[in-house]
Amino acid sequence: MYMLVGLGNPGIKYAPTRHNFGFKAVERVASAYKIAMTGSKFGAIYGEGSFQGEKILLLKPLTFMNESGKAVIAWMKYYQVPPTNLLIFYDDIDLPVGRIRIRPQGSAGGHNGIKSLIAHLHSEEFTRVRLGVGPQPPGMDSAEHVLKPFMPQEWEIVDRVLTEMPDLAETWMREGYQVAMNRYNGFNAQ
Repeated sequence: MYMLVGLGNPGIKYAPTRHNFGFKAVERVASAYKIAMTGSKFGAIYGEGSFQGEKILLLKPLTFMNESGKAVIAWMKYYQVPPTNLLIFYDDIDLPVGRIRIRPQGSAGGHNGIKSLIAHLHSEEFTRVRLGVGPQPPGMDSAEHVLKPFMPQEWEIVDRVLTEMPDLAETWMREGYQVAMNRYNGFNAQ
């Protein structure tokens, strides 16, 4: 079983923000794989499907970004999903808008959603897809920056990134994180 999780904050007010890039990514995968994300359980909206005979679970935690790990660990325990079968999509201010970076493990890098996952999973060994949202403008706090929407001129770039998410997910599931890294770490939608 594969578990693909988009990180974000629930609610209309957060929907267009940079912090919800992870939600948008998993929604794009759901659309491409024709998986309805209509269920709600264990603090997450979810959808189930299959890929080459393997079950796929898509999640959007409703616990807010800083507590994402609570929902994810509940699902992992329920289905006995190992961290190696977990793929996390999330926003990253250290990457320019349009860039993708895949990592198979590592620290949270200051991201509170990843900090929560590491704390609840007691592991850093899960694959993450870092989606560039760009650094905050001078004088703006990073928390304020990620809670702002993308600029109108950035949406076309964001959409090009989202278009890659189903293929990226398939590459990871079919060929592993190393092939996915080789294919997407140089990607630039600008």
